[in-house]
Parts: sequence; C-alpha cells; structure tokens
Amino acid sequence: MAGPVYRRVVIKLSGEYFAGPNASGFDQPTIDRVASDLIAAKTLGVEIAVVIGGGNLVRGVEVSSRGVSRPIGDTMGMLATVMNCLALEAAIERKGTPARTLTAHVMPQISELFTRSAAHKCLAEGRIVLLGGGTGNPFFTTDTTAVLRAAEIGAEAVLKATNVDGIYSADPKKDPTAKRFDRLTHSEAIGGGYKVMDATAFALARETSLPIIVFSIAEPGSIGAVLTGTGRGTIVTG
Repeated sequence: MAGPVYRRVVIKLSGEYFAGPNASGFDQPTIDRVASDLIAAKTLGVEIAVVIGGGNLVRGVEVSSRGVSRPIGDTMGMLATVMNCLALEAAIERKGTPARTLTAHVMPQISELFTRSAAHKCLAEGRIVLLGGGTGNPFFTTDTTAVLRAAEIGAEAVLKATNVDGIYSADPKKDPTAKRFDRLTHSEAIGGGYKVMDATAFALARETSLPIIVFSIAEPGSIGAVLTGTGRGTIVTG
C-alpha cells in the first residue's frame, strides 16, 4: 500500500452515522467498524484527531425550533458530541489502541480540557484524539469545529466523512444528472452553496489554507484509502 499523503489530519464524522440503521442513538457494530477504520488508518503512520457531530442524540437547531433558546439547544448538541466521543473512545480502546477525549468545556470528571498542548501531547503519545464539545460556543457547527481544530493543531487536511463519495452539483439521490466534482476551490464550494459542509467551515479552511477531502465512509477502509490518495472523493483546496 502507498504511504500516506498526510501525516496529521482531523476527521469529521457525522453523529447520525453512529445510529447505524436506527433513527437515533448508538449502533455498536457501526461504532466498532469506525473504530477499526481509524485504527487501520493510524497504522499507516498518520496522527489522527476526530470531531463527531451529535445528530444521533441531539441537534441543537431542532431543539431550539421547539421553544428552547438557540444557545441552550446548541449547548445540548455540544454535550451530545461528548457522549459520541466517549462511545468511540471506548470502542477504540477495546481494540487495544489508546485514545483520549478532549472537550471544549471544563468537565474534569469526564474528560480533559482541549488545549493545543494537550492535543499535541496525546498525538505524540500515539493516541487517537477525540475532540468533543464543538468550539465551546453556540451558533457554530461541528464542521467549523473540525476546521478550527485542524488549524489549531497543525493538521494538514480535514477529512469530511459523509454518505456520498464527494461533492455533487445536486443531491445525487434525488437528481440522477447531478455532476460529481473531483476538485473544487474553497471559493467555488462556498459560491456553489453545496450542503455537504457549511459555508463558515469552507471560509475558515480558505483562510487557513486547509484542504478538505469529502468522501464516503460507507465502505470499510475508506479512511485509509483517502489518506493514501487511492480513495474516491472531492478535494477542496485553494
């Protein structure tokens, strides 16, 4: 197998994916499979940090639409991401690989607070680092969190795992004529209004010159394939 294209990455996982075939909650076989893929990718010699959404448990926007204030709803969503990180940390460590959850909120009984030095220390120790709690602020998505954390820890790319194999001109499940892009610039991704990632995340990636690779996580081994440049996906770069 070819060597990795990137040596340190942030992987953005969908919280909804953790529900597997269910409408919500945790599907343990799915989480275990993701854990195995992350471990396999790490054995390529890549330092890996992971940001997970919380949509399988709580989506802040949906909660706030039912009467809870947006800041409170988003805080509930951020706590959901911490639960997902802990579930994935447990799955990774059961397989014999060290992992550590770092969060954007002070919760010493549960996890260590995220700082750049803490993240660098955990990566240097060979741990897969799980970054929970979003940015720590309402109104920012976990997509934006992934790009922010990547810039903070000196990652070389953000890998956005989705249920489709890249960015399309339209929803390929609804429009069979949708065109798939191999490459886009950050500005083209923002201007096209593609929903695979929010505009704030793309704008921050443009400002920090971080490439984003959008790929499908449906196939086992897909993370490693992207890291070695053999996977199918869309590269968004300067």
